[in-house]
Amino acid sequence: MKYTQGKYILSKKQTLAKQIYDFTVLCPDIAAQAQIGQFVHILPEGKGGFTLRRPISICDIDKEAGTIRLVFQVKGDGTDVISQIPTGGPVDIVGPLGHGFTLTDKNDHVIIAGGGIGVPPLLGLAKYYGKNAVVILGFRNAEAVILQKDFEKTGAKVIMCTDDGSYGVCGNAAGPLKDYIAESDAVMSCGPMRMLEAISVISAEHDVKCQVSLEERMGCGVGACLVCACKLNVNGVERMGHVCKDGPVFDSKEVVW
Repeated sequence: MKYTQGKYILSKKQTLAKQIYDFTVLCPDIAAQAQIGQFVHILPEGKGGFTLRRPISICDIDKEAGTIRLVFQVKGDGTDVISQIPTGGPVDIVGPLGHGFTLTDKNDHVIIAGGGIGVPPLLGLAKYYGKNAVVILGFRNAEAVILQKDFEKTGAKVIMCTDDGSYGVCGNAAGPLKDYIAESDAVMSCGPMRMLEAISVISAEHDVKCQVSLEERMGCGVGACLVCACKLNVNGVERMGHVCKDGPVFDSKEVVW
């Protein structure tokens, strides 16, 4: 796993929804190495004296422009400090980190399913598979919906879901999955654990390969600590792994739910 640490310029910043921010960071060396599904570790600097970095998934990669796009939600003091970095200000980043999605042939028919803040890291997949992808995005309610237009621009079929039925289909992304799974070659997903487990079960029932990106708290981001430990079953042998190093993307059959 090759990664870089440095301070990079925040070239663009906007707010997508309440407490959800969209950063574009100029970091040519990181962008050149980054793969779909990887993440970066950002240090909250200034007020608060934070020592631990915060993991943020890579939403999009522009290798020609030398930028990465980061869409994240403020969940505590650390991400709140990061959200206050002004346009043109420095962002202290370690990355790219982790194991991303294993891409199949572009002509494969895939289902891309995301929930909540697990939606952003899936945008690169939608761009890669385009019209051959069915994208199912789930959110709490209409006010929490983000990135719909970005996904629609990829040419993929986009299905929106909300837990309360205030926008699109009522329920999470696992619901509409059943309508398309029989005609799919693969499923790729990121979001809450319950949703990922349900998607994993449905995929297994139809013998369709499924990759899941897990969300966990992280300390070091490189596998040196035990904060993001997860139980895996690889070739019939159970072992403990690290979401940050072995993942965040796993074959769903290897995850002990």
